[in-house]
Order: sequence, then C-alpha cells, then structure tokens
Amino acid sequence: MAAPRGIFRVEALQNLLTDLCASPVTVDRLERLEPWAVARVWLRSASALPCSVVVKWVPDGQREARTAPWRLRNELAALQFLSEDLGVGLAPRVFAADTTARFLVLEDLAPRVPLDRLLRRDGAAAHRDRLAAFARARGALSAATAGRAEAYYARRAELGPVDAAADPAGRLALLRAGGIDHASSLGVPLGGRASYELTSVFDELSAPGPFLALSNGDAEANNILLHDSGPAEARLIDFEFAGCTHALTDAVCLYVPGPAWLTVGNPSTTGLADEYRHALALGIPEAEDDRRYGDGLAAACVSWALVRLQRFALLDTRSQGDHSRLQLIATLEAAADTAQTCRALPHLTTWIRRIAAVLRHRWPDADQDFADSARFPPYRARH
Repeated sequence: MAAPRGIFRVEALQNLLTDLCASPVTVDRLERLEPWAVARVWLRSASALPCSVVVKWVPDGQREARTAPWRLRNELAALQFLSEDLGVGLAPRVFAADTTARFLVLEDLAPRVPLDRLLRRDGAAAHRDRLAAFARARGALSAATAGRAEAYYARRAELGPVDAAADPAGRLALLRAGGIDHASSLGVPLGGRASYELTSVFDELSAPGPFLALSNGDAEANNILLHDSGPAEARLIDFEFAGCTHALTDAVCLYVPGPAWLTVGNPSTTGLADEYRHALALGIPEAEDDRRYGDGLAAACVSWALVRLQRFALLDTRSQGDHSRLQLIATLEAAADTAQTCRALPHLTTWIRRIAAVLRHRWPDADQDFADSARFPPYRARH
C-alpha cells in the first residue's frame, strides 16, 4: 500500500520485517497518530509478529531539534537496554530498527492510552490509582537503572557518538541561565546566599552519586500509557531524550506543573510522594535518607522552575488572561513550596517567591489563589 506523504517508506518496513522473520510480511493498513511521527501499522504475516505494531520515525522538513538522528538512537538504545539488558518491562519492546531509513518498529501497547488524556477527560480524582501507577513507574525506572550508566552508554555508543558527561549536568543549562537573566530584568537579581545555594543546586544535579539513573528525559503524564479501566499496568514511552541524570528530576512532575498543567496538587497528601519514593528506594536505598532525598528533590524542582522562567519574555507579550502566565507563577511557587517542605535552599526559595510576587504585580490577571481547589484542582489543564 502507498503511505501518506511525510512518513516512513512502507516498502522499507516490509523488507525489514520480511528479513527479520524470514517470511513475507505485508503492511495491511496504517493509521498515523497525529501530531507525532508515529503510526499504528497492521500486518499480514505467517510469522510470530503481532498483528499490529507501532512505527516511529524521524520526520523530514522540520527544525533540527526535531530531526536530529541522535534522538532515534537514544530511543533505540534506551528501549533495548531496558528490555534486553535489564529485562525490565516498563517500556515497549523494539521488534526491529533501521537507523539508516530512520525508523523503529515497536510493540503496540494498545489498548493503553496516555494518562494525560484520562486526566483531561475525567479529572485527577477519577484516576488516583493510575496516578499512583505513574508515580511508581517513574521511581521504578530509576531504581532499575541506578548504577548502570556505564552499561547504558556502552550500548548507546554502539549506535553513534554520545556525550555521556552532558546528561548529568542536564541539557537545559542554557535555559536555566536564561531564567536567571530574566529574574534580573524583573528587578530580582540573584546574589548573596541565594547565589551560593544555586551553586549547590548545580553541584547536586551534575554529581548525583547513587541517584544517577536513566530517564526518558520527559517525565510527564503524556508519556505514560495505562488501561482506561482495569489493572493500572503502566508503560513509559518517548525515550528520544533518554540519558542518565539525577533520578529526582523524574519526580519533579509530581510536585511542580509541567508544560500541560496549571496545578498538580500536593503529592504528599495524595500519597503519590510515598508511591514514588518507595519504588525508588528499592534500587536506591539512599532515597530513605530524608536529608539527602530532600536536597535532591529541592534542587530538581528549583532547576525546573528556572527552566520555565526563561519563557518570561514570550509570556510577557501574551494577552491578558493567557493561561501560560498563570502556569509560570504556579510553577515558581510550587517549586518554592517543595523546597521549603524539604527544609532546603531557604535563600533561594525566598528569591523565587520574590520573582513570583513581581510577576503577580506585573500581570494582575494572573494574581490568583492557586490554593483554591475548586478553581485549581490537581491536574487542571493549561489552555
């Protein structure tokens, strides 16, 4: 069959699977899963292949960040590392790959659906068990891969050059720096003890010690698939930005809004914090140490807040009532609240709260009470 424009070559897929199975494999039909470069493909074959697979490819004609071949290699290495090297069933299996043609053939996880779709449709209260599975899966991924960075990068290096030293420090260093610059432009420059504490944040994240573990690089609710009903068997997806980094960067999504949300609630009262931490401690016993855990969590949340602050110049041009303004203030304050609860980074926390206060004054439409659970329930979507 002919494929729609802009996707992988069906003939290349059929040839790859035919060679793999040593018997003819034909594409019966396919459905592109917009807006991603992903398609569900139904097969006709006498082999042991399932009747449907998912194909993910590198699209043409988009900006370099979307077409960089290293993203495909990251995904392939991470998924093979989890399933083949560690025997961990937290992510889809890879059936085949053609890095030259730039596509992967993955296990079809249907009828699982993205958690964020369920949260948007029904609200967080209806999916507490799935949110708990989300938290456990994030902790389990780190627990299973802690101390295995060398093995992961050895597999990744087989697919092409990789800078293993860049991942612990984070690929977002320039964005954090941009956030600090924006704070200065708002009249809240970093200095004194807050500056010293920020150095300790960067030290913590760049040298995680026992907390160094594999992350998919985007620990949000859209990148975990679960059944709509029935058992909450979670599978993590989207490993394009996979790399080994501080495990607690994967916990930030439980405490601080990600790109999709205005609020995420308080994981300490909903039980998500305990679900995550218990799963993490199975592979990283140091997670039981309150001081060590708190310092790492506070550092990860503050780092994320600064990454989001780099969007200030863009948001300042938005019209009154834009949800992104609300989200930025909520993000800053949630990061500060988390650090305060962890009894960490007191001067940095004060600095972040000052930035949020300035933004509330600058954007009166965004000066709202996020503690009002009727208006801002957990996982209220940003529009």
